[in-house]
Amino acid sequence: MLDLLAQTGLNAVYAASYISLVAVGLVLIFGVMGVVNFAHGELFMVGAYAVVALYADLQVPFFVAVAAGLIFVGCLGLVMERALFRPLRDNPLGGLVASIGFLMILQSLAVLGFGVRMEHIPPVTQEVLSLGDKVRLPVARLYVIVAAIVLLSSLWYFLKRTRFGWALRASAQDPEAAMLQGISINQTARIAMFIGAGLAGVAGALTAPLVSVNPHMGHSVIVTAFIVIIVGGVGSLEGAIVASVAYAFVHTFVTTFYDGVLADIVGLSLMLIVLIVKPTGLFGSADRA
Repeated sequence: MLDLLAQTGLNAVYAASYISLVAVGLVLIFGVMGVVNFAHGELFMVGAYAVVALYADLQVPFFVAVAAGLIFVGCLGLVMERALFRPLRDNPLGGLVASIGFLMILQSLAVLGFGVRMEHIPPVTQEVLSLGDKVRLPVARLYVIVAAIVLLSSLWYFLKRTRFGWALRASAQDPEAAMLQGISINQTARIAMFIGAGLAGVAGALTAPLVSVNPHMGHSVIVTAFIVIIVGGVGSLEGAIVASVAYAFVHTFVTTFYDGVLADIVGLSLMLIVLIVKPTGLFGSADRA
């Protein structure tokens, strides 16, 4: 029984790692730009297909494909910021609708390029770490965990210790005051969009060898990300990470010991309970920032 609990805990840590990357990217975009990006799950999907195209089809080394996926999806985020969100900066509802339209475009392009079939790409490595008699951690999952720790730690340092990071935080807290201090809102929006989209893309790229890649794989990811953000507190990066871990552990343990449908119900119930007890989420406040 202890081995099963330990194995389930490791599975939950893996799930929390990629969920937190997606959720933190979405929170960063919302915090700085004030827009709900419904296409964020499709950015995860594009990152996965980048690995399919480069690693599986063209035999590019896996980590080079992952880096390319991060950069490509980050640049795709820049296109979204300039073409969709900047013209609709004063119309949050319009930005939301535009992101839904872009979501459909990305799905259609994925279908045109790769078809509707599920892609199962070669594993990065067959190595498995043995942590006890029956507890196993595939090295491919360890890559996801380590990448999440490194990237989120780097983001924390960037936001807390660099001038550009301070500018992003100032823009999120009070855009008008930030502009009066000479901070370019357009520049901070570009930085936030590149980083936020890139985090979703690298999450998809890293998990591509571990899941079935398909044009609609972003649906469940974006639903999970929204649950996590609401539970953690809209606009709170710390809340997104804590809620990602909590949700991943609850969902993984319920799935292991009962079934996946009940786990989805429990996850939604968790969100409702948090909203009833603390409407702003665990780490949220009444202000958007």
